[in-house]
Amino acid sequence: MFQHASDVRSFVRLYPVVAALLLVHIAAWLLFSLPLTALEPIWQYAVGTNGAIRHGECWRLVSPIVLHRDFHHMAANSLSLWLFGPWLERALGKRKFLFLYIGGGIGANVATLFLLPPLYTHVGASGAIFALFGMYSYLALFRRDLVAPRHAQLLLSVMAVHLLLGIMTPHGNLLAHLFGFAVGGLLAPFLSIRPKRPSFYMPRL
Repeated sequence: MFQHASDVRSFVRLYPVVAALLLVHIAAWLLFSLPLTALEPIWQYAVGTNGAIRHGECWRLVSPIVLHRDFHHMAANSLSLWLFGPWLERALGKRKFLFLYIGGGIGANVATLFLLPPLYTHVGASGAIFALFGMYSYLALFRRDLVAPRHAQLLLSVMAVHLLLGIMTPHGNLLAHLFGFAVGGLLAPFLSIRPKRPSFYMPRL
């Protein structure tokens, strides 16, 4: 169902946006994992903090998308991006795919801003990842010319599992998941007007 490449160089060439996002995820996690006190103010300046955003620090609607609190959080989101991102990047094109990803993350953070307390803080790419799921759901339900029924069933099943895991995760931001998914679904009809039709493949693990 998913795209794959035979090596890292081919992956970067075929899916440059996904590769760049994965690199940023990993690099940011490695950077802030270093035991350096000088990095703590930078982290605090970049995390999503509702109260700070309400006081005009709007960059915090974007910067949390590439930050993660621990390895498991980063690895789970990066794995989802690696699995689900390449086909969409090829289908939509680099610009539309990046707009979907960043737009979903911002939409999730805006929902967090208005629906959760002022002291709430958040990081993670979950909203952006769920925007991809929203796009896939639209394609699976309404664009059968692009996604065959057997692939649609598998996609919807995998996404349902991801949503269930998000609900069960302690301290997870369920609102970000739901609104990221909604943003992806709302953007889908406009971004998929003239998509390409990449082939489906299983990844080489």
